[in-house]
Amino acid sequence: MKNHKLAQRVAQISPFQVMAVLARAKALAAQGKDVIHLEIGEPDFVAVDEVAHAGVLAIQQGKTGYTSATGLPELKQAISEYYLSQYQVVVSPERIIVTPGASGALLLMASLMVNPEDDVLMPDPCYPCNRHFLVQVGAKASLVETSASDGFEMDLATLATHWSERTAGLWLASPSNPTGAVLSKAYIAEAWEKVRELGGHLLVDEIYQGLVYEGEDFSALSIDDDIFVINSFSKYFAMTGWRLGWLVVPEWAIEGATKLAQNLFISAPSVSQYAAIRAFSPDVLAECEVRRQTMNARRLVLLEGLRTIGLPVVAPAHGAFYVYVDVSGVTQDTMAWCLDLLEKENVALTPGADFGVKDAHKYVRFAYTCDGPRLKEALARIARFMAS
Repeated sequence: MKNHKLAQRVAQISPFQVMAVLARAKALAAQGKDVIHLEIGEPDFVAVDEVAHAGVLAIQQGKTGYTSATGLPELKQAISEYYLSQYQVVVSPERIIVTPGASGALLLMASLMVNPEDDVLMPDPCYPCNRHFLVQVGAKASLVETSASDGFEMDLATLATHWSERTAGLWLASPSNPTGAVLSKAYIAEAWEKVRELGGHLLVDEIYQGLVYEGEDFSALSIDDDIFVINSFSKYFAMTGWRLGWLVVPEWAIEGATKLAQNLFISAPSVSQYAAIRAFSPDVLAECEVRRQTMNARRLVLLEGLRTIGLPVVAPAHGAFYVYVDVSGVTQDTMAWCLDLLEKENVALTPGADFGVKDAHKYVRFAYTCDGPRLKEALARIARFMAS
């Protein structure tokens, strides 16, 4: 029998611990258990009806073939106009590369700007796939320790001490997964100034843009045209399974990004692109704003409930739909704790080890992607679990 060997990079990619939680949660639900899902970063909303209808219409009209590798011109124009109207930023459509989800944009970004053996600085904690896309190009992430007392923001004063001759750049996210923290414009401007002096690139992951409840909702593109920005239709527009995102690149990177898009993807899903054009219509944006307010109401329910049951919220949860919680007062093993909670009270949470290294065993992530009454029920179950 032939001895098959996987590529070495596969061993460098860690599985999501939350997938074990999710698998067990689904098994319990199949047994008839009433499982409350606070583990998966997917809104319980679906695409606004008008957007979905636009997708159906595209199918009916036979608009299902390949598009330009960088996206439909009409969609790129709509995104450009959205940056201008919403954020007062001029972004030419040519700089916008439409991708198969933000994941496609991250793969494109890693391929575009990072060489084998390079490293990219990221804060610890951060979204794990960002690290894994670097493995795909033979590079790696260097996680910079942060602390709850600083809102998990990287200390920019020490950035140069983490930089080496192999460092290609710095990747940040705002609002953040898993913490829900929102970086200020002044912080990103300072980060860009330091990164530019060090000779690297700056990427800001803005896929939760629009879902900001405290602080300024802005784009890093308002600071400098040479900053790279990733965005997605999955979160604010609730189009997760439509698999559509975009990457904004500087003018000098358009040709390279286009070549890579042609070879990596051919094009993003055409039906999704036609649907997404409709997402920027005033009526759809108005519905998205109503949903943002709904998410904020849920956030406040969860924050107050966590305080009531004595679980400290350790990050300023000002955006996205996450709250990062310190459970070290009740456990030193959040994976075991999450699985035990699931078995005994049918509440599913994400252990912190998925997001970083430093003190990861102390934290769990709550996703407030279900309605207020379900959140209150989950909190009551957790309180009962802790009391027992």
